[in-house]
Amino acid sequence: MSVAGGGDWRADCQEKQNSSCVVAVIRGKMSSANNIETDAAEAVCCASCGIAEVDDIELKKCDDCDLVRYCSDKCREDHRPNHETMCKKRAAELRDEILFRQPESSHFGDCPICCLPLSLDEMQSVSYSCCSKQVCNGCLYANMSREYKEKLNPRCPFCRQLSLESKEESERKRKKRSKANDPIAVEKPAADLGDVEAQFNLSLMYRKGQGVEKDEKMELYYLEEAAIGGDPYARHALGCDEEENGRFKRAVKHWIIAAKLGHDDSIQSLKEMYRSGGVIKEDFASALRGHQAAVDATKSPQRELAGKILSTS
Repeated sequence: MSVAGGGDWRADCQEKQNSSCVVAVIRGKMSSANNIETDAAEAVCCASCGIAEVDDIELKKCDDCDLVRYCSDKCREDHRPNHETMCKKRAAELRDEILFRQPESSHFGDCPICCLPLSLDEMQSVSYSCCSKQVCNGCLYANMSREYKEKLNPRCPFCRQLSLESKEESERKRKKRSKANDPIAVEKPAADLGDVEAQFNLSLMYRKGQGVEKDEKMELYYLEEAAIGGDPYARHALGCDEEENGRFKRAVKHWIIAAKLGHDDSIQSLKEMYRSGGVIKEDFASALRGHQAAVDATKSPQRELAGKILSTS
């Protein structure tokens, strides 16, 4: 049995259904647009009093996070109880973004002569006080060979200054620079200026209470700063601390970063963690490849020859 005008009836229903869908889509877009406008308006308004940012009013971001803005110090203080929890959480997230970023190289950097990365083994390079440069053994041996053949006086391979001072003279200058054995007077300014080795040394001083009072927060702060600056030893120490506190995922992140800088102890820690199931196969393989690449980057025929000659001399 057929209904009169059934085809027209079905067409009308389909048209109404399509119209409803179009209206719903338009309403959804309008709602999204309103939300975007609301978010934008909130972004340029004081989080405390709600005043908008106009020509004569400049809003400043929260000192610790990037979530809110304020028109004055009073508004910042008034809003602190409402914002403090969210602020601390966001500040910790921002800190972790910086902390767990893979450095391009270790804090030792490259040899200033051959421009190859310096080995983490400090016996494979020499530091010169005349120019404060760290020169690899390969370039050191090449310079010594040239001076021997040409019967020249020994000079710094980099700045070419004569190297005639005795060990006692070098030690006297070192003590003078350290201001009569007052390490905090040297390490603190250097650490605050971004010297990675000073940051690591200062963290140890806060840990042991040498020259300063013991302070776990300051110890952790300078240890993290050293790790951010590319110190794999500081990075490995952070991983060990995280493991002791039961934060194994954070420990693994630190060790992977240190391993990719060529740090052997971090590879061993990852191996143990892998055996216990704390590291997935892909991450462990990535760390192994990164470690090998970092070690290979420090090798050269000149350095290998220097290692053979200097080890027998």
